Parts: sequence; C-alpha cells; structure tokens
Amino acid sequence: MAQITIYTDGSALGNPGRGGYGIVLLSGPYRKELSAGYRLTTNNRMELMAVCVALEALKKDGNDVTIYSDSKYVVEAVNQRWVFGWEKKGFVGKKNPDLWMRFLRIYRRHRVRFVWVKGHASTVENNRCDELAVAAAGGGALLEDTGYQAE
Repeated sequence: MAQITIYTDGSALGNPGRGGYGIVLLSGPYRKELSAGYRLTTNNRMELMAVCVALEALKKDGNDVTIYSDSKYVVEAVNQRWVFGWEKKGFVGKKNPDLWMRFLRIYRRHRVRFVWVKGHASTVENNRCDELAVAAAGGGALLEDTGYQAE
C-alpha cells in the first residue's frame, strides 16, 4: 500500500472561540490541502478533528501513514498509548470523547505513526497547515462543532 505523509494543525481564536483546522496530504506526486472553520470550538478539538478528517480522506485502507502534528495533546495520547486506556474506561472524565472514538475507528484501518513537530517553526508544511487553520477560523460560512460542550 501507499506511504502517505500528513501534516495537521488546528487553531481556535479565543479557546473556546472560532476555530479551524488545516491539513496537507502528500502521497507520491500528489498533494491535497483541506481545511474547515467552526463557530465555537477549542484548540484541542481542532487539532484532533484535523487528524480524523485527514485519515478519513484516504481512499483505501491499509496505508502506512506518518502524521506530523504540533499537538502534544494528540501525539502523546497516541504515542504514550493513553487513548487506549481511556477507551477501555469508556472515556469517563476525558474531554472530546466523540472525536477520540471517531479517531480510533479510522486509525485502526491504517498503520499510523505520529511525529511531533514544533509549531510555528521551520517545518514548511506545518506552517502551511497553520495558515489554512487560521484562515478557516476567520472565514465565513463557519460550521457548527456539534460535539463541543462548554464546561
């Protein structure tokens, strides 16, 4: 199967506030950029939403995928295997269970490796994702993040 490289970023203007995600998908000679903005959400939700949408955009199962993200929230939850413990406990007391369950469904259809990158640094594609996320958050026609719950 294909080797796919994905860069993701999420942003919230206010946290909670308007938010957006940006994605760059790379596979061989192919490149695809995705983004969307939401009326009311959080930064962590947008970081995790970006990963979900990116994996859902893959047309075939069984890919080797490397995801580069500046979200320690997402990267460490997977790399430290915390999310699997949360799942066993039904995500009790955890934030964003809707997105974590969505993530696990699609994550299991591929071989995924996460790499943390420093945000707003020299990683060109991560910076592009940030531009996409901020533009989406500041744009018109914002979507509703139906899973967002105010605390």
